[in-house]
Amino acid sequence: MAHQRASSRHLRNRHGSQNLRVDDSARRPSTERQRRYDDEDTPYADDDPFDLSDTSSPRGGGDWTPAAIENGAAHKPGQPPHQQPPLSPPLTLPSGASTPSQYTTTQGHPVATYPPPPPTWSNMPNKIQLAILAGSRFVDFFQMAALQTYMVHQLKSFDPTLPDVTISHQAGVLQGSFTAAQIITSILWGRTADQPTVGRKMVLNIGLVGTGIGCIGVGFSRTYGQAVFWRLLSGAINGTVGSARTMVAECTPKPWHPRAFLLLPAAFNVANVLGPILSGMLVNPAYGFPTLFGSNSTFGGVDGVGWMKAYPYALANLISTTLLFAEAVIVHFFLEETLKGKRPMELSWFDPVQWVRNIYAQVANARSRGYRPIQETQRQGLLSNPEQSMEMDGLTGTGEKNNETRPVQRLPFRRIWTPNVLWTLLSIAIFDFHMGAFANLWILFLATPREFIPGISDATPDTPPLIPIKDEQLAAVVRRSAFKFASGLAFPPPTIGFAMAIIGFIGVALQFLLYPWANGRFGLMRCFRGSLFLFPAAYYLAPYIALLPSASPPPAPASGSAVWLGISCVLLLQVSARTFALPASIILLNNSAPHPSVLATIHGVGQACSATFRTMGPILAGYWYGVWTERGIAGMAWWFTGCVAAVGCGASFWVRNGSGHEIFLPGEEGEMKEGETGGGSGDGR
Repeated sequence: MAHQRASSRHLRNRHGSQNLRVDDSARRPSTERQRRYDDEDTPYADDDPFDLSDTSSPRGGGDWTPAAIENGAAHKPGQPPHQQPPLSPPLTLPSGASTPSQYTTTQGHPVATYPPPPPTWSNMPNKIQLAILAGSRFVDFFQMAALQTYMVHQLKSFDPTLPDVTISHQAGVLQGSFTAAQIITSILWGRTADQPTVGRKMVLNIGLVGTGIGCIGVGFSRTYGQAVFWRLLSGAINGTVGSARTMVAECTPKPWHPRAFLLLPAAFNVANVLGPILSGMLVNPAYGFPTLFGSNSTFGGVDGVGWMKAYPYALANLISTTLLFAEAVIVHFFLEETLKGKRPMELSWFDPVQWVRNIYAQVANARSRGYRPIQETQRQGLLSNPEQSMEMDGLTGTGEKNNETRPVQRLPFRRIWTPNVLWTLLSIAIFDFHMGAFANLWILFLATPREFIPGISDATPDTPPLIPIKDEQLAAVVRRSAFKFASGLAFPPPTIGFAMAIIGFIGVALQFLLYPWANGRFGLMRCFRGSLFLFPAAYYLAPYIALLPSASPPPAPASGSAVWLGISCVLLLQVSARTFALPASIILLNNSAPHPSVLATIHGVGQACSATFRTMGPILAGYWYGVWTERGIAGMAWWFTGCVAAVGCGASFWVRNGSGHEIFLPGEEGEMKEGETGGGSGDGR
């Protein structure tokens, strides 16, 4: 082998060829070919299948498309191309492999190693685990989508005398209360999920059961304060987001991460289809299904089902509770724990006496620190310094390496705040702010009267619903410009549910038809940054749907092909942007983790950041909408939200795709070398 290397270098120097590249690990086993090479006056670069100097040749250069360069799929100089003539004798390729990626020689015989098969949906590992995790996100999104469908009408049922402006404020607070509680608890749940005695699975199950109990409370609430309390409780106990994302990352190899993380927003879109439709149908079932639950009905008897009449929104919430409890059972029996070093929780952990003893022992050790016996060995002395002791654990008494398993090292919380983590969190914060604002504005806009007139649109139920509009008021409504108008669509709950379901229909179609092609063609970062520019366009255009010609005059709900076409176009822009931005933000947050030991903590911090701005978004958007609708400019809240989304477009250019292991603790030098050669999400994005 050494003689062949020396011969190759001698030939390159002898003929002055600078274009011929020979891989040291790829030797020609044929002595006849080597003899032919030595006898010729010039190198046969044109015949050499290992020559990669001509990148325009179909045999060399590999795939150099922008996405391939970003994904790390393009061949680097010195590596053989995909299309090469086989060695003699021909080698049988394994299923899914293309051609040998490296040739070595073992006792004079050629040995080929093959690249792994490309990641696809069919060869994705742990499909059952991923399906359970996607189901957990589906039921969580389902209860949120269901609540948004009837939220405005349920708030009006608490106090029918309240004006629409107050209802707008209450809707923002009710929607933001769920995420407000997660601001504090998400980091705690993330740290808890990293504990070996708890793990990700238990945190996920606690969140599912707790959220189901909260849905029962909201369904049977009689006042606005009770509904807010139960939403706060649901959000505080809900740690499902960080746990599910962490388990997806840990049970899936990195080359499959783009597809695996796509399942979470896909569950979101499916929930946005089923949640609004089912909940919209089940609102006030005694009225919607009189033959089943009303008076003289199958299940209601003579007087009807009493609790359905007293709590018309309870059945819609009970559907969410049933799904959450069923998913909790599936998680408990079929989902596998992914935390390394997970150990059962000991009952002694709950012993208060033992806690007191441990605290006393720590205080005693602190007082006697520095007065250790001289006979203490060096190894025992190093136990007081965890980092040094971990290095010594790998050595035996003779200085040789110990084959025992090294204890799992954990990065301190103060060291997780790298610049990439901060920029990623900022981008996610802006994204979640306008996403939460859109969710609230869209519901308010669909439920707002066709022509909002102060004093008439805010009329109490004692006022006739079709009160005549005075001539001067009608003239004021007609005199509106392209920026000054206060109009909504006046949709009832079933129609709102169908309009919300359009979001899910578009999202599912785009995620499985457009996203895989675009992500493979342009790469994750280009799709992420480019999609963010669609958000401002959607928000600037949304309020103008109210100005489109309707088949029904005010105050009847808007209808007609022009109205639904406008709704579809705005949602196409917004959902298209979210289809690319949501999975990309999850992957970027996952890869920004500076060390694998704090992966759940990073997702908990990300969820806390997301919860903070998903709380601020609906509250501020509801306030803007109420104030500016009173002033006759309903679109101002939309345009404010569009400006925030435009700021997010600029912030995204400081975000980079990390490796997920940027900080290396003592004893991880081998992993450092591996991380330098293969970082990122496995697909290079």
